[in-house]
Amino acid sequence: MPDIFNSSYYRPRLEGYPPRRLIADGAAQLASAGVENPRLDAELMLAAACGSSRAALISGLAEINHGARERYAAMIERRTRREPLAYILGHKEFYSLEFEVTPAVLIPRPETETVVTAALEFIQNCPNARVCDLGTGSGAIILAIAAHAPAAQLTATDASAPALAVARCNAVRLALDSRIRFRLADCFEPLDSVEPLSRFDLIVSNPPYISDGQITCLAPEIRRYEPPAALAGGGDGLAFYRRIASALTDQLEMGGAAIVEIGAGQSAAVTEIMHKAGAVSIKVISDFAAVPRVVVARFQ
Repeated sequence: MPDIFNSSYYRPRLEGYPPRRLIADGAAQLASAGVENPRLDAELMLAAACGSSRAALISGLAEINHGARERYAAMIERRTRREPLAYILGHKEFYSLEFEVTPAVLIPRPETETVVTAALEFIQNCPNARVCDLGTGSGAIILAIAAHAPAAQLTATDASAPALAVARCNAVRLALDSRIRFRLADCFEPLDSVEPLSRFDLIVSNPPYISDGQITCLAPEIRRYEPPAALAGGGDGLAFYRRIASALTDQLEMGGAAIVEIGAGQSAAVTEIMHKAGAVSIKVISDFAAVPRVVVARFQ
């Protein structure tokens, strides 16, 4: 049994760096830079710098040595430049799974979970569904589906080789890599000199849907750091919906469906695009904030 009164076991862990002061100072710097939720961000970054959890940090159990303080200062500096917290930490939670994220991929958003939920509802009636995720990015959508639909046959495409590498890495980390076929492809057009994409029962996508005029109005975290190709949807923000819709009759099996995320105010336009593409029924689903977020288009 250790002698806690005479050994290093009992020495103060904070080495002269009170966590409350570090958090307060960091939060003040972030607030002055216009960062939302500055204290939460400061807590998460200090916990990461210490290699501990936020709960351990707040309860005083985290070890804050000189190296941790240096790492924390560097993180604060990056965040004051409005670099997204997820890129600084290197990960983001989505659908109760943790994903590695880098500047090569869009940071998964909570509202995109609505796509996964809608896809899993479709798969309930078609357990062996062949599913394709267009523009997979970090792999968040297809890997969340894989984790909850063990019999589904899954394909993920992206036009960016670095993005596809991140998705593969996440698949390996989550032990789902054997379940998914990754293809370098621009929408349905292969870029990897492999055979054409097959037909699918379900196509899912969170395509770029920000109009050219809106890009400059986005928060600095988005317009300065996230990949433009994952954001820009053309002059009216609808270019990728038209591309996807134009190929659906060739890429979907009978009774198949397309499930796409949409931007605020786009439900009517995307519904019309899907109608013109031959959809026999269309449903619009709202996200947790009651914003119309997903269009589910079924085809014969």
